[in-house]
Amino acid sequence: MKICFPAQKNEGTASAVYNHFGSAPVFVVVDTATGEVSAIENRDQHHTHGSCNPLKALNSQPIDAVVVGGIGQGALNKLSGLGIKVYRAAGGTIKENLDSYLSSTLSEYTPQACCGGHGHGSGCAH
Repeated sequence: MKICFPAQKNEGTASAVYNHFGSAPVFVVVDTATGEVSAIENRDQHHTHGSCNPLKALNSQPIDAVVVGGIGQGALNKLSGLGIKVYRAAGGTIKENLDSYLSSTLSEYTPQACCGGHGHGSGCAH
């Protein structure tokens, strides 16, 4: 299984999980079957809120799940439509969140928990 973690910079599993999917500079991908860690530069980092294109952002690389601090409903819906589950990061590093994912302690994102925008008072958690 390939799990994608948005990050500020690629420091492997020591990277901090980024607080928003669409604006993350890089995605660190961990293959749980092989232990391989790779990085994908975000090809859609500079977009208007609500128009994130996850396939473009991930350079069409196949992934099975995303673990992130925040995500907009549009990106969540697009990822879900591709069969990709999205989980709320528990803070900390990719390693810590990977361990939580593998022990099934991360909660799956719902549309109600998504970022509502980046403006003042938007309720966005980042």
